[in-house]
Amino acid sequence: MAGRSDQVVVRGDGSGAGGVDPQQLWQSPQQPRKGRKPAFSREAITAAAVALADAEGIDAVTMRRVASEVGAGVMSLYSYAPDKETLLQLMVDHVSGELSPPDPLTGDWRADLKAIAHAQRALMLRHPWLPTALFNRRWSLGPNTLAFVEHALAALRPAALDGGAKLEVFSLITGFAARLVGDEIAQAALSASPDRAAAEARYLAAVAADGHHPELAEALSAPTRPLTPDATFARLLDRMVDGLDAGS
Repeated sequence: MAGRSDQVVVRGDGSGAGGVDPQQLWQSPQQPRKGRKPAFSREAITAAAVALADAEGIDAVTMRRVASEVGAGVMSLYSYAPDKETLLQLMVDHVSGELSPPDPLTGDWRADLKAIAHAQRALMLRHPWLPTALFNRRWSLGPNTLAFVEHALAALRPAALDGGAKLEVFSLITGFAARLVGDEIAQAALSASPDRAAAEARYLAAVAADGHHPELAEALSAPTRPLTPDATFARLLDRMVDGLDAGS
């Protein structure tokens, strides 16, 4: 999956994140180029990195720590992933495999696009490091990610969009899901600290009452909508997807 429209292509020099040629990364044999046959695989290394990120967060993923998890010397890992950015690419594609096989398409592209967004949200909630990993990086597309992109483009076939617009819509949906899940995770952390949450509420109430922010005061006084994460995500997703112009 990719977070921005410029992330669905690789740089013109043929390199992806970490300077690795995407053909070398995704299509070459998954084994080191030299040395004796190891007792582990790229799949095992990637799975260990994902498990570490799931348990402790993305900052815990270092080449040394992952090497320790698989019982390898850190230098041997560089034959599989020359740097952390490349390892993150492998991790993103690894978890993207959980999106397959996607639900059958209905032919209603808006409904199918919403189903895709909900699948992405569920994936990101299972792997809370994923929204952070998707932002501020340039991605080449691994096989699992490509399969999901293909599904999304097929979902958009009934819409009157050209290929570039379809890629933009897919990236828009992915970025939307990543941003909302990131906010959801942050809010969950905030709610775990009642004092902090109460302080935030007091601050907003004071700002709304100071007379300098009448629009905000009016907005905050409006009837509240369901604020559960599920309801908020569905409501905002409906608003965005239903507003897309298929002729653009």
